[in-house]
Amino acid sequence: MYAVLRTGGRQYRVEPGQELDVERLPYAEGEAIELTDVLLVAPDDGDLMIGQPVVEGAVVKATVVKQGRDRKILVWKYKPKERYRRRRGHRQYFTRLRIDEITV
Repeated sequence: MYAVLRTGGRQYRVEPGQELDVERLPYAEGEAIELTDVLLVAPDDGDLMIGQPVVEGAVVKATVVKQGRDRKILVWKYKPKERYRRRRGHRQYFTRLRIDEITV
């Protein structure tokens, strides 16, 4: 069984037992949460449920494993022949979720 859910402006294909990193969510580590923005559910028996836009009554239950920051990326600005150079770093916040179950 798998589901497609939407969080943080992105869509993720998830299965029970999977861990994934999403945009930062305001929950503490170890807290159980329910994600209700489920766009598609595909049970093992093959009856695909597609939402318009979400599947009614579908819930993905997950546990917050970690709150953290991603590795640093460097952003360079450069204009040739003008002595203009700027370097800036960025570390994105994320929340690591463990998918516990998908219910309809």
